[in-house]
Amino acid sequence: MGQKVNPIGFRLAVNKKWQSLWFAKKAKFGDLLLEDLKIRDFVKKQLAAAAVAKVTVERFANRIRVTVHTARPGIVVGRRGAQVDDLKARISRMCSGKEIYLDIVEIKQPELEVNLVAENVAQQLERRIGFRRAMKRTMQATMDAGAQGIRIRCAGRLGGAELARVEQYKEGKIPLHTLREDIDHGLAEAQTQAGTIGVKVWICKPKQATTEDSKNATNAKTRKAPKGSARPQSRNRQSK
Repeated sequence: MGQKVNPIGFRLAVNKKWQSLWFAKKAKFGDLLLEDLKIRDFVKKQLAAAAVAKVTVERFANRIRVTVHTARPGIVVGRRGAQVDDLKARISRMCSGKEIYLDIVEIKQPELEVNLVAENVAQQLERRIGFRRAMKRTMQATMDAGAQGIRIRCAGRLGGAELARVEQYKEGKIPLHTLREDIDHGLAEAQTQAGTIGVKVWICKPKQATTEDSKNATNAKTRKAPKGSARPQSRNRQSK
């Protein structure tokens, strides 16, 4: 059997970041890490309808900054910010009265967020939509959003069958061994009448030009620079 490695852990410090951004000594590390997990579970439970993709935690001396990445920021903020104040007060009580800063980041393309895609498939299964239809519909929406590839795997008593089985579909490319590819991985669970169905999703996100050289480079096929690139004008043009 092949040894399976989590794509996110495999790419940490290459093109992925930790969701807990702090440093602690060995004696306090376990307690702080457990506190982070409680904060994430609490936020996702309180904002179940807000399509929360991930929650990052930063720690300072007596302050904690919690950043919520959501596709529906209006639900998180609430009317006149009342929801935010209540959430900060509850998290502060969980963290022994530490000062809490709550930041909200809007997700522009939820079709490319792997956790939201997995939760979308799980919700469709809970509404008794056929698993093949739910998987293919979600894959099509993700590919239309610009993804290079997607793979969805469902395991459990699919369609109410007596025996559990695994079904998976793939479209595009998912190079798991290529570190420079931005591959995201997420999972969700669907609680159906037949039992729990696990949903795993891999998404190969589109490449983004981050360096100035790649932004201003000339296309080898068309021999033209991309639109809006900062390239020096020729001497003939400058003289005119």
